[in-house]
Amino acid sequence: MAATFSYPACAYVVRCCSMRENHNQLKQQVNSIRVNGSFRSPIKVDSFSQIAEAATTTTLGQAVTFPENGQRQNIPTKKQLVDPYRQGLIIEGGVGYRQTVVIRSYEVGADKTATLESILNLLQETALNHVWMSGLLSDGFGATHGMMRNDLIWVVSRMQVLIDYYPIWGEVVEIDTWVGASGKNGMRRDWLIRSQATGHIFARATSTWVMMNRKTRRLSKMPEEVRDELTPWFIEKQAINEDTPEKIVKLDKEAKYMNSDLKPKRSDLDMNQHVNNVKYVRWMLETIPDQILEGYQLSGITLEYRRECGSSDIVQSLCEPEEDEILNGAMEPDYCTSLLNGLSFASSDIINGGGVLTCLEQRPIRYTHLLQIKGEKQNDEIVRGRTMWKRKFATIPFST
Repeated sequence: MAATFSYPACAYVVRCCSMRENHNQLKQQVNSIRVNGSFRSPIKVDSFSQIAEAATTTTLGQAVTFPENGQRQNIPTKKQLVDPYRQGLIIEGGVGYRQTVVIRSYEVGADKTATLESILNLLQETALNHVWMSGLLSDGFGATHGMMRNDLIWVVSRMQVLIDYYPIWGEVVEIDTWVGASGKNGMRRDWLIRSQATGHIFARATSTWVMMNRKTRRLSKMPEEVRDELTPWFIEKQAINEDTPEKIVKLDKEAKYMNSDLKPKRSDLDMNQHVNNVKYVRWMLETIPDQILEGYQLSGITLEYRRECGSSDIVQSLCEPEEDEILNGAMEPDYCTSLLNGLSFASSDIINGGGVLTCLEQRPIRYTHLLQIKGEKQNDEIVRGRTMWKRKFATIPFST
């Protein structure tokens, strides 16, 4: 027997208009309601009172029936080339994925540009939609059928994001993503975010993923059946060329900035029952000084994940500027000397009003971060990070 549920009708305020043109137009819209891509049976409407009544009697309070197997997602079992619901399509010779999205109001900050968290969420969403389109997705958080049979889940071990420009509210962007091999037991996933109108690259990102046993919470080798599922989708292409990743040092209790007693919320947990990696970024940025957040924007972030964080853990966020002299308005003597020695005072930068100070201001500021779980005897690392910041500039539209 199919499962059903019902909910009580609610009161809605309907604003009436005396203009007959608007009245007839609304009648026409109500009579041609599109639901899930198809038109519903026409509803005869003669008055606004009937509009309110129709909205209540045909939707609110009506029992909803689900299939007997309880499946509401309709996950594809075969490879799909186009997804009209998500504005997605398969590219790169049938193995990459592109999704077109509009930057929404809740994805931007006070300056009307997309926040870093929103960008990371879009990267995660397009990655999952890529697996969805592949026909490999099982009943898990991006896990394939072979992974589910082996009780395996994906965990990210490293991620790097470089941002040249932040998309603004209402802007249409294209996000490309694809995967490749990373060693014997890992997978690399890359992204490109570009303007749909101009093709300008806004951001690029790369990440490394490994498998963890869902029950033991230990890292696992890649089973051959999973390798057989994934290998046909691997391509040799990199969004960020990084031959030898720069090591991130571990901070200690002497770090300049610290935020203690951070407690994960229930809403911070993902479908794998641990704190989603995007939430870590919020904890990291809370330790950045206000003057940096106000005058600079994040241009790059690198994350090295060490272990997962659960709902009962107490987290501590540490932050240390890599060049403390910048915060005090001074530069390192060696850097200033080398810069001046290599600067031509007849250069176009100085002639055009750039000068030495402008060159110094354009140098990015870098911070080292550490999130750790506070323990009675020792603190366990969750993630190490590095952020780069550059001075903010006015957001202007690109010329075509």
